Amino acid sequence: MNPQQGRLPTAGTWWRRNGLIWLALMLLLFSSTAIAYVPMGRLTTAAGIVIAVIKSGLVMLFFMELTKSKPLIRLAAVAGLVFVAVLFTLTFADVLTRPS
Repeated sequence: MNPQQGRLPTAGTWWRRNGLIWLALMLLLFSSTAIAYVPMGRLTTAAGIVIAVIKSGLVMLFFMELTKSKPLIRLAAVAGLVFVAVLFTLTFADVLTRPS
């Protein structure tokens, strides 16, 4: 229940919001696919990682509804995000140190 309005959102509001998020995710999917075929050297990997972070942020914030969840759930999500960030950092460091 939204405390500012005092009523539940309608089904149309949910569909509109989720449709816009889905459209944004599809646009990011197509852009990451297009970037994979553009020869930008090391920037291709960096752009792919940035797009992946944006997509995962959209999913976590809106589909998983972390903005409305309890603090312990948010802490678990942040811990998972930190772990994934460490893995991405190590992978990115490996890619950058390889000869072209």
